[in-house]
Amino acid sequence: MNVHAAGDLKTTGLTHPNGAPLRLNTQDFVAIDRDRNAKFEATYRPQALYNRANEGFHANNETFLLHEVATNLPIYRPDTGPTDFHLHLPPGGFQLVLVTSGAFTFDYDGRFYNVGPGAVMLQSAIVHRQLFYTWSGLSTEENLRTPQTVVPDPIAMGYSGKFLEAFITDPTTFPNPTIVGPDQINEAETPRVAWSHKLHNRPADAGFWLQDPLALDALFKPLTDGSVKSAMPVYLRDIGIEVPSGHLVTGHIIATDPRGQSLLPKSMSVAADASCFAKGEVVIYRVIRGTAEFRKKAGESFELSAGDVVTAGKDAISLVGISENTQVLRLGLLKGMNELRSWTPTQRDEIDGLAGQIITQKDIRPLRTEGRPVGYLYG
Repeated sequence: MNVHAAGDLKTTGLTHPNGAPLRLNTQDFVAIDRDRNAKFEATYRPQALYNRANEGFHANNETFLLHEVATNLPIYRPDTGPTDFHLHLPPGGFQLVLVTSGAFTFDYDGRFYNVGPGAVMLQSAIVHRQLFYTWSGLSTEENLRTPQTVVPDPIAMGYSGKFLEAFITDPTTFPNPTIVGPDQINEAETPRVAWSHKLHNRPADAGFWLQDPLALDALFKPLTDGSVKSAMPVYLRDIGIEVPSGHLVTGHIIATDPRGQSLLPKSMSVAADASCFAKGEVVIYRVIRGTAEFRKKAGESFELSAGDVVTAGKDAISLVGISENTQVLRLGLLKGMNELRSWTPTQRDEIDGLAGQIITQKDIRPLRTEGRPVGYLYG
């Protein structure tokens, strides 16, 4: 993702980050990133435009970054297409992807995953690449305004591929080594890689996670406690990231159907667990579609529309209402994040420079649709 030092660097092994400790903002702060002020920039690759929630990032001591990634160029150009094999090493090993339009094919450690709107992935410390994405052919302005969703409907899958992505700290501050460059990839021999180095402070429970939007554990459940008002029934989906993140972040989607339709895949057998709204030393809400109303601790209300993000202290705001056909992502940042440290610039550059040298074993995956990714940096 980013390139720093390169060359044949020799180190004694990859170590724990020894930079400054991360600290969530425990004050009653409220920071809002409005979609009308969004700046989409091709920060890392020409085919993808990135819209960062910078106000929230800076207000929360730059500990957690949420951004929208919008595919904006066709895959057949010589400067776009499939990516290289690489990996990300954020503090705590946390990287979240939530697909919101189009379709993608990702290669995680030699296995293909075809995903569309609503798919959730935690993919840190896995050697991976993006093989395929959809592109609508619309102009940039039209493309950035196409509706997004967490429901796998055919119309949304026809748009350009987009996803919400989150990291602990800024991607430019931690290692993102390229393991196999695009010119060196042998499609007939996709490597499965294992690692011998003990590496940084990823929690013991953390691991690879993928949740299909139609899986049983992804179904929306009715929110019956009355905490969120709406003219339509309100539903809640747990995206399942608390345990695989190593208890660093929780994730939920609060949503309503369009009037007269049953759009959300749902289960009515049991009510949703509303205790999730109490989780998080810092909370982040991102409106994917529709509108949502929030109330500050002092009683002042404000509204967010599609594309808006609010980042706030633990009890600084509450979600009080959503309109019909609305989908809101809620992330709760947990205390464990305060146990992490950042990478120093020297550590980051050394690991980026090592690149493929840190691979210690290469195997052939006979069938690329079988088996879980095994290229963890921990074991």
